[in-house]
Amino acid sequence: MQALQLTQWQHEPELREVVPPEPGPGEVLVRVAAAGACHSDLHLFHDFAPGLLPYELPFTLGHENAGVVEAVGAGVAGLDIGQPVAVYGPWGCGRCLACVQGAENYCERQAEIGASGGGLGRDGGMAPRMIVPAARYLVPLGDLDPVDAAPLTDAGLTPYHAIRRALPVLVAGSSAVVIGAGGGLGHLAVQILRAVSPAQVIAVDGRPAGLELASRVGAHATVAAGDGAAHQIRELTGGRNADAVFDLVGVDATMALGAAVVRPRGHLTIVGIGGGTLPVSFFGLPYEVTLSTTYWGTIPELHELIALAGRGDIAPVVQRYALDDALDAYTAMGDGTLEGRAVVVHEA
Repeated sequence: MQALQLTQWQHEPELREVVPPEPGPGEVLVRVAAAGACHSDLHLFHDFAPGLLPYELPFTLGHENAGVVEAVGAGVAGLDIGQPVAVYGPWGCGRCLACVQGAENYCERQAEIGASGGGLGRDGGMAPRMIVPAARYLVPLGDLDPVDAAPLTDAGLTPYHAIRRALPVLVAGSSAVVIGAGGGLGHLAVQILRAVSPAQVIAVDGRPAGLELASRVGAHATVAAGDGAAHQIRELTGGRNADAVFDLVGVDATMALGAAVVRPRGHLTIVGIGGGTLPVSFFGLPYEVTLSTTYWGTIPELHELIALAGRGDIAPVVQRYALDDALDAYTAMGDGTLEGRAVVVHEA
């Protein structure tokens, strides 16, 4: 079968012929319907010199996956052949305190394990079939289309985790700012905020098309990034600034904007890995601001998110690409011309 693999560091991935996998004891073989193309993959391709990551090359890309159960290894129970499933992305040890709480994104033994999931050191979903090491990583999709559901496992789960942490301040009369609201994560963050909180949702993006998408999926107001953005946000919040700010970009300018528009006792969460920095000092942020970074989300949160999608509260906007055209998806993402999330769809 064909697979899109990373074969060299600081190099574009390549389509290669690989042997179809078979499940061993405890493993599940998933026939992949779709794999999301994530902006973090661009960092994986270009930003890491050999030896910086504990991943052995080559491996198949695709850490945002959904499909159907095709076969199970010895000892696997509770799954039906042909059952549609989403694949939880970060794979931990399964035994540490974080893992037994379902937070394998924060596995305490990750440094020992090395590879952190399918598409991240182990073979992922940019191939028609992938091995999932344990049934606990599979979340039933019910009637959801696996192609549309694939982005929920990262582009949805990552902002859901960040938003869920900030819910104590997202009460009636509050405001939430999403920076980078027109991207793959951002357009889902807007929908999640509308689904789980009463907050006014203010979308910030540097592209008119991104602002239009954010408005279309439910943002109450949109603000163009750049000079004047902080002033507009203050006006939209009646001079109070935002109770929660979610920076899905993570460059210097967006972090500075987040710090400028979060109110005292608010939450400022940096989700994007754009490589920016934010100076922190006693007078550098409003009093009692909670400043945090987050990474992905937990298995229970993925169950919750899929339940929201199942009742129609969240619907990823997807652009479909064939495996042969997967590199075009990454090009569109890098150029800023992609609407929503790119998914690589495999033939049935």
